[in-house]
Amino acid sequence: MPPKYMSGYQKKKRKLRIESLIQSQAGDINKYFTPNLVESKNVAENLLNNEEDMGLNDDDKVLEPVNMDEMVNNNNEEILESVIVDESNFFEKDDEQVQHETLSQETCSDDPGKWDNIDQKIRDFLVERGPKRDACTLFPKDSTNRHFNVLHYKRILSNGEENDRRWLLYSISLDKIFCFCCKLFKKQKHKIGTQLANEGYNDWHNLSRCLTSHEASKEHMECMTDWLELERRLQKNQTIDARAQVQLNKEKEHWKHVLHRIIAIVQRLAKNNLAFRGSCEKLYVENNGLFLQMVEMIAEFDPIMNEHLRRIKDHETYTTYLGSRIQNELIEMLAGEVRKKLLAKVKKAKYFSVILDCTPDISHKEQMSLVIRCLDESENSIKVKEYWIEFLEVDDTSGLGLFTHLKDALIHLELDIDDIRGQGYDNGSNMKGKHKGVQRRLLEINPRAFYTPCGCHSLNLALCDMVNCCPQAMSFFGVIQRIYTLFSSSTKRWRIFKNHVKGLTVKPLSQTRWESHVESVKPIKEQTAQIRDALLDLTNDTEDPKTKSEAESLALYELEKFEFLLGVVIWYKLLFAINTVSKFLQSENMDIDAAIKLLQGIIIFLEEYRESGFDKAMVEAKEMASEMGIEAVFREKRVVRRKKQFDESSSTEITLSAEESFRVNYFLFIVDQAHSSIESRFAQFKEYQEIFGFLFNVERLQCSDDESLLRSCKNLENSLAHNGCSDVNGDDLFSELTFLKCSLPEESKSAIDVLDYLKKMDGCFPNAHVAYKILLTIPVTVASAERSFSKLKLIKTFLRSTMSQERLNGLAMLSIEKEIIEQLDYTDLINIFAAKTVRRVVFN
Repeated sequence: MPPKYMSGYQKKKRKLRIESLIQSQAGDINKYFTPNLVESKNVAENLLNNEEDMGLNDDDKVLEPVNMDEMVNNNNEEILESVIVDESNFFEKDDEQVQHETLSQETCSDDPGKWDNIDQKIRDFLVERGPKRDACTLFPKDSTNRHFNVLHYKRILSNGEENDRRWLLYSISLDKIFCFCCKLFKKQKHKIGTQLANEGYNDWHNLSRCLTSHEASKEHMECMTDWLELERRLQKNQTIDARAQVQLNKEKEHWKHVLHRIIAIVQRLAKNNLAFRGSCEKLYVENNGLFLQMVEMIAEFDPIMNEHLRRIKDHETYTTYLGSRIQNELIEMLAGEVRKKLLAKVKKAKYFSVILDCTPDISHKEQMSLVIRCLDESENSIKVKEYWIEFLEVDDTSGLGLFTHLKDALIHLELDIDDIRGQGYDNGSNMKGKHKGVQRRLLEINPRAFYTPCGCHSLNLALCDMVNCCPQAMSFFGVIQRIYTLFSSSTKRWRIFKNHVKGLTVKPLSQTRWESHVESVKPIKEQTAQIRDALLDLTNDTEDPKTKSEAESLALYELEKFEFLLGVVIWYKLLFAINTVSKFLQSENMDIDAAIKLLQGIIIFLEEYRESGFDKAMVEAKEMASEMGIEAVFREKRVVRRKKQFDESSSTEITLSAEESFRVNYFLFIVDQAHSSIESRFAQFKEYQEIFGFLFNVERLQCSDDESLLRSCKNLENSLAHNGCSDVNGDDLFSELTFLKCSLPEESKSAIDVLDYLKKMDGCFPNAHVAYKILLTIPVTVASAERSFSKLKLIKTFLRSTMSQERLNGLAMLSIEKEIIEQLDYTDLINIFAAKTVRRVVFN
């Protein structure tokens, strides 16, 4: 059984060891903590007393004597552990004092290579003390005869100033360099890959490149900021290292200015539908694209961009933000911000309409353009707006496939399909089909989504009906197409044409371009004589029999026919009137009331032209024939008499003159066809007139009696009802309109003027406000979707046919909605860009 108490010899030996320990630690501890030696001695005596009270024996607690030289050379932590017993009562006496005394001497040394297991207490101590360097250190050479140089402690700025790298420390024990702030403040989420923060760096050959890359990294700057903030808190009233903070702020401002310029370049290129990249993506080489070319041009005049490119060329930074990935990210960011603003306006308006149209792109993919029509109430006056949202790549062009893409897009945009109050498509069967079309499938979900066939497409189809209604009309436009084809198929023939025709040039026909017919007829009407002379000149100049025969046929037979000249006059008059209405319908703020008035006007024009148009056209055609030296007579057609069968009646046939036959079988035929086509293709507008007619204009509202007004309000309530609820209450709407029609100001004439007045009244007429909003939300044409296809052809060209769908939508958004992109704040954009992912550069 071991003895209960220590012997006198053991006590004496322990006392000598404690005194030797205190004496050896006196100078070192004072250097860092300035402790009181008396307190240390009291702690040691308390330790002895505790050991005596516990009755420790030699085997359990008493250690062998330690040599003085060994005590000096060994680290203090090991010596303390060899003396101090593992007893909790000792730490409970004075926790702060014991923690200071038990700090690792390795960690508290000037050598960063010995800093392991750094906790908050050690970090606070090292920060308060600050980084220490030994100016008399001799740096050993490595196998390549290289060593660390004190010149690397200084950084030469671009303006020639010297900046002290306070954070750079050299480890004598490891012959490596460390970053002071990254060593102390590195975080696991940063995943700092540089050796300066972990095991140290000693590749002296690439040291300059390593230091430049490290001090420009985001992780280093964050650690630097944490270090300076902690140092300021510890020093309290003392100032931090101002030069380091100023340099850090300079770096932040530098990168902000660089990114500002890069965003501006992306915006300008996208707004003008220009290509970004070339065959090479390196600076100062040929064919590196417009993006890098603009960067190089700005660097010639701008010192900030010039400094950025200098750093890249000198390999001072590997973060350029000039690559294709950053371009795509900036395009997506800008387009996302624009789309966010558009969707905010749509959600604020609540009710909206969807406009769809499809076209193939250059890569033979079907692109469906999605446009949303709503009321913009963000400004002082309410405006009808049609916002382009995106192109949807569709594989299934059936009614079900297109509707599925539309529904998925609305879900992705977080728009409620029950808030749709209008849908506008072209006249394709997959769109307008009454049983399986997109409009029918949407009406099954939301019966209040009023479908409107595109007015411009309907007018164009009416023209096609007119052209194909009789053989003479088809032959007329065939001659016009032949004239264009003959001259445009050769540069020599086109030069002959330009020598004789100084004004308008001939245009081809198109089934989809709404103005193609009138643009094709107008040059022929205005310059018939000059075109005939060009054909005759081509006849004498060419040696090709086919070309010669074609030119003679057109010049001597077609253009010199009085029937052709009369047809030119008639067709131009009809096409000009219809094209004028089509242009008005293409306006994005066009409402149903104005569209119905225009259609009624064209129908009245056709009725009047049917009665008196032929005689006026005859007068104008005779003037043209006189100028060309042509006799104004109709050519008699050869009458083909066939043998009658025995069972045919022998009634006499009425033979019409050539002029009368032209009027009946040609002029009246196409005019009547135009009248019937327009009425049948715009029958949907009559239904809207029955539902919303009493709201179209103030005159009609004021002239309606109470009984008819109440009946119209009830009808509107039923039309806007779904699942047991309606957008308006018929009785309340009647009461509001009864008072409103007497209080409207004189300047309020149209529906949009009434809605402006209702907005100013701030909720006094809620049902009337909703009714007018829905009326103005219903679309009339899909012209906005057609206009987006023009941007599609400019952006996705033959040279950019492999463009991704995300980049296409981003560039199209910046090009189409350019007004909104001009309102974005670049400072906010930079902050958004910095927050997207973990950046290597600190922007804020």
